[in-house]
Amino acid sequence: MPRASAEDGARPLPAAPAPAAPPVLEHHVLTSLLGAWALAACSPEEAAAVDAHLGDCEGCAEEALRLREAVGLLQRPESLDLDPALRTRVLDGCLERRPPRVPVPEWATPYDAETARLDALLQDIGDTEWHAPVRLRWFEADDEASRRTTVAGVIAHLLTVDGLVALALGLPDPLEGITAPVPEPASRTEAYWRASGLPPTRAVRRPWREQSHDIVRTAAFTGGRGGATGGRPVSYGGFALPLRDAMLDRAFECWVHAEDIAEAVDYPYAPPAPRHLHGMIDLAARMLPTVLAARRREGPAATAARRHLVPAGAPGRSLRLEIEGSGGGEWLIPLDSPGAVGSADHEVAHVALDGVEFCRLAAGHVPPADAAAGQLGDREAIRDVLFAAASLSRM
Repeated sequence: MPRASAEDGARPLPAAPAPAAPPVLEHHVLTSLLGAWALAACSPEEAAAVDAHLGDCEGCAEEALRLREAVGLLQRPESLDLDPALRTRVLDGCLERRPPRVPVPEWATPYDAETARLDALLQDIGDTEWHAPVRLRWFEADDEASRRTTVAGVIAHLLTVDGLVALALGLPDPLEGITAPVPEPASRTEAYWRASGLPPTRAVRRPWREQSHDIVRTAAFTGGRGGATGGRPVSYGGFALPLRDAMLDRAFECWVHAEDIAEAVDYPYAPPAPRHLHGMIDLAARMLPTVLAARRREGPAATAARRHLVPAGAPGRSLRLEIEGSGGGEWLIPLDSPGAVGSADHEVAHVALDGVEFCRLAAGHVPPADAAAGQLGDREAIRDVLFAAASLSRM
């Protein structure tokens, strides 16, 4: 029946023209078009002719199906993001503006943000990229160390080490039923990898992400303003950190390993937000005096430093650590005792580094000899601090 509409006063609309019949092509021509059809490279008329033919010719239909499947294997669908960094920028903007239903303590927001950014990266990679090789790097006894794994193996590593925070919050241990010889990060990771039997696959993403959500949610419910949860100790085996510092540590490692993954799959990845980066740098700066003391006990630090030991709480020789750029600031690092007080009056050296470069030094990704952009003063003190920063790294 003729169609009518309200817009034209209910007058009948002209009948739609009948679709043009597909061109009649010989069988050998249609066969030669199957490859172009599978690639969606035919003209509309040719595609219509091939479609009509496939309904009648079983042999060509089977060949067309094989070609279409082959195209699917060879041609990975392109990301909808014209700029691969677009997702990261949008996510960063959302993280800046979103009002959380349950307020997250300030000390937990870097971890919340970094796990969200890494998860966004993982959403963009294909199945085969989960098996892309990744080299974990750190410093051990002043030498570079490394361990080869895969993208999935890195997420398994984050899952097991984040599990130390989960345990401190009373959440389940991802190693439940798996015994690690030593309750420290590397041992837990190796135990998890061994127990898996086969190399981890993309299936590890779900428990890692669920655990990170649980950690943030629990911190939000129990660690609000004025709460004592942020001071709860988190054991790393050989040492412990207050929960608020452990969350910064986990945010830092999440970012570092996200960069490792991004490099493995050739994907751009930006540093953390400046305020989060500042917190990570501050944590590393606060840990340096303890690491310096441990290095003195173990021998790698300069023996001359032993002649300047001072009582806890007293001012002592200090190095001014100037961090430039994003997340920057200045810290006076006491050199003589973990309990000493940094003092401008006792400053013996000054080191200037870029913020991201300092973090990569602390992650074991930059050799200490290559790290400092500017150095002034006591060369031994500078060397001690740079190597101590690299000693903060671990698998």
